[in-house]
Amino acid sequence: MAQIVRTISRDGGVVCSAIDSTDIAAEAERIHKTSATVTAALGRLLTAGSLMGSMLKKKEESITLRLSGGGPAGLLLVVSDGEGNVRGTVDNPVVELPLNSYGKLDVAGAVGREGTLSVVKDLGLKDPYVGQVPIVSGEIAEDITHYYAVSEQIPTVCALGVLVNPELTVRAAGGFLVQLLPGATEEEITRLEENVKELPAISKMIDSGMTPEEIAKKVLAGFEPEVLDRFEVGYRCDCSRRRVERALISIGREDLEKLAEEQEETEVCCHFCDKKYRFTAGDLKALLASAQK
Repeated sequence: MAQIVRTISRDGGVVCSAIDSTDIAAEAERIHKTSATVTAALGRLLTAGSLMGSMLKKKEESITLRLSGGGPAGLLLVVSDGEGNVRGTVDNPVVELPLNSYGKLDVAGAVGREGTLSVVKDLGLKDPYVGQVPIVSGEIAEDITHYYAVSEQIPTVCALGVLVNPELTVRAAGGFLVQLLPGATEEEITRLEENVKELPAISKMIDSGMTPEEIAKKVLAGFEPEVLDRFEVGYRCDCSRRRVERALISIGREDLEKLAEEQEETEVCCHFCDKKYRFTAGDLKALLASAQK
């Protein structure tokens, strides 16, 4: 299981959450059979979604990240519950691109740089909170940082990384979110900037065996950090036959009747986990009857 550790500086001015999301990214690759570049892109967004979801106050709350940059990968969609359990999908799971100018997987090339990052928080209120910002790099971490600065006015540093093996499996994945709370001093800001500047790549830290706690404490070196909590998270889809039934009913009576008449069996596949639900013509007619009650 993936693990998140949350820490805070001794004086309470800086908080940092770090995650080893290797298992999450690996499960996404297994389900969606992504190419290396898309594995890196979706793995990064899943990592960010898990960190951001874990910051919600209630487990019933959720956060949805929609990254649409106009690149060949198409839309990347990630949903996290309030405990940091996450699921995701991508329009085009296989995108083959040359390495970028740094000799790394060209995530920005797959995602695109002309579009938006949308963040939807369902907090159980009448209307969800929706924030949307232009994509600034397509590398995802910078886009998450930009979102917090513009939409929530919270000074934030985000780091995300995924290492992919030659055979396309995930070798290491992880990330951190560090935020300055109201009242942070200029000295603290400078110290944090210096700490972040000296850090190795997050995926390399995970690959070297560093734990989320060790990473968080390295980010907050000099701040005398304390661990707030640690917990396990995973790639978890909440689809069910009942949810699919409600979705079928929502397409409308006429279309549902047409499906029942034209097909002996209708198959519905979950985009997040690839689980397949099958409905006979009789099942669909029973749904129609139940919807009338």
